[in-house]
This record gives sequence, structure tokens and C-alpha cells, in this order.
Amino acid sequence: QVQLVESGGGLVQAGGSLRLSCAASGNIFSINVMYWYRQAPGKQRELVAAVTSGGGTTYADSVKDRFTISRDNAKNTMYLQMDALKPEDTAVYYCNVVLRVATLTRPSNYWGQGTQVTVSS
Repeated sequence: QVQLVESGGGLVQAGGSLRLSCAASGNIFSINVMYWYRQAPGKQRELVAAVTSGGGTTYADSVKDRFTISRDNAKNTMYLQMDALKPEDTAVYYCNVVLRVATLTRPSNYWGQGTQVTVSS
């Protein structure tokens, strides 16, 4: 059983900061890639940022200079530091992880339940 638990969402004024966390637990052998997605009401889910096991990162253009993704491999935890937040960042943020539960298993994709981020004007 694998569980992803997101935390750190909330209500913040424009220009403020939040740090999201995604903790993976359960039968985990290794984590390949960790992603943050977000979805605003009535809109498609979009990729915000990703971090690989080797530390490589990628960001959506809209957050490139404001958000920082990182991971703590020892804790199987991913973080998203969100600075200079804008109202358009308002969305439910979802953790997505590609991992293996055993040495000989194929990597599988898991989703968290999401955490709400609301940025007021």
C-alpha cells in the first residue's frame, strides 16, 4: 500500500508564500520522479514542477522564477516552496509520484488527494 499525503495549502494574500509538502509512505522501494500538478475549477490539470531522483527539476513558465521544487529522499518527501503568489495560482495542488514498490516491479504512478491553495487579491 502506498499513500501520498499533501499538506501546506491554505489562504494567503497576493505576494505571500506557502510551502507544500508531499510525503510518500508504504511499500516503497524507490521513487523515480515526483511531480506537482494543479487544477483550478473548470480547468484542466496542469504540470507545475517536477524533480527527478538525481535532482533535476523542471517548471512551468508561469512559476519558474517564483516556485522551487525539492525532495528529501531519506524521508520520501517532496516540497514546493511557493513565493510571490498570485491570484492565478489559486488551485488544488496535487502530488504525483512515479515509484517502484520492489526491485523487479515496474514503476507505477500514484496521486495524492490534493491540497487547496487560495491566493486573494
